[in-house]
Amino acid sequence: MTRLSYFLGIAALAAATSAQAAELPAEIKQAGALKLTVNSTYAPMEYRDPATNELVGLDVDLANELAKRLGVKIVWSETPFAELIPSLQTKRADFIISGISDRASRRETADFVDYLGTGPQFFVMAENEAKAATDLCGKKVGTTRSTSFPVEIEKWSKQNCEAAGRPVIQYVPGENSIDVRNQLKQGRIDAAVQGSETLPYAQTQEPGKYRVIGEPFAKGYQGIMFRKDDAVLREAVTEKLAAMIADGSYKAVLDKWGLGANAVVQPMLNAASQ
Repeated sequence: MTRLSYFLGIAALAAATSAQAAELPAEIKQAGALKLTVNSTYAPMEYRDPATNELVGLDVDLANELAKRLGVKIVWSETPFAELIPSLQTKRADFIISGISDRASRRETADFVDYLGTGPQFFVMAENEAKAATDLCGKKVGTTRSTSFPVEIEKWSKQNCEAAGRPVIQYVPGENSIDVRNQLKQGRIDAAVQGSETLPYAQTQEPGKYRVIGEPFAKGYQGIMFRKDDAVLREAVTEKLAAMIADGSYKAVLDKWGLGANAVVQPMLNAASQ
């Protein structure tokens, strides 16, 4: 399916509900609130500001603006990354906007409205001698266990290390991006992988500490995740997100967090290919 098909799919959704102006589900309208949960360890997408302990981030800003346009407030909660999808399935969350990648394997029970480009990227400590990604063949590389990155590292390693007769990368799991960076600083791993959207922030917080190796080695999207049977809410949020893109407020949020280059031109439904 082409990207045009995804755009047309979104357009069809909008046309089908234009008469209703994408109304919110009755229970949310009655409550006047959205229940949203995040994993607040993924700066700059969502994290606790060290100075104020306030929940901040790109996803937080986008969600707050969406809620404002929908005429409701947000009741925030926090959970480990591995509990984000169960939170959606058990209806503890109305939808998930928390640095979660659109993956085909996650679409059996959920739909994604994709809103941000992303991709896994290798990085090392600044003093590491590695120059190219292939210098990491046979090395210990850590990443968050509950993301798509372990599979993507394995695929890249087979194509670029094993196929060239080099030893494959040794994957080392971590609980979250903070844990992975700590392992890197402690010398327990040689390199690490995070989403390309998080590394600029990490580098500004610890200047001169890390060095990125190469470009992102896969391409994907982060998406707002909805239950399959919650099309009404999905369409209402999609309509407001499309309006934010059209009026520039979406780009302003991304620019605030230094991620303007990760912008999409239109919301896309289940756009990721893997």
